[in-house]
Amino acid sequence: MACKAQSVPFRGTKEQEMALKETIASLKDSKGCLMPIMQKAQDIYGYLPIEVQTMISDETGIPLEKIYGVSTFYAQFALQPKGRYQISVCLGTACYVKGSGEIFAKLEELLGITNGQCTPDGKFSLDSCRCVGACGLAPVMMINDEVYGRLTPDQIPGILAKYQ
Repeated sequence: MACKAQSVPFRGTKEQEMALKETIASLKDSKGCLMPIMQKAQDIYGYLPIEVQTMISDETGIPLEKIYGVSTFYAQFALQPKGRYQISVCLGTACYVKGSGEIFAKLEELLGITNGQCTPDGKFSLDSCRCVGACGLAPVMMINDEVYGRLTPDQIPGILAKYQ
């Protein structure tokens, strides 16, 4: 499946913007301030969309290209929002050989999103991971903190229906 552009609009509030600007003001004169500012921004917004990166750039004078480079280099930063129900499919060796790739493909088909994306309604986000520590239940996926094991693609619609 081809990667789609994110279709979830940015919905930042004035309160979030004020909190970010206060954080930046308190940190921007410190050496090495970018990472702490970006971490706090992600705490405030839940992710680092281009609008937030632009605010950081405007307030600190750090070029947007550098901020974007840091946000895409470190796995701790998310450029896309997370859904209310965060789906994580294990693509580690044990799960993959037992069919987790097919589980992931079924989720992409049903949700209309791919790895790292969120549905337009903000309900579901989809991510792959390397191991959830439940290899004996392979293939495994998690929705928030609930583990689903020994999955087959035909079970996925019923599982998603529980969260509708």
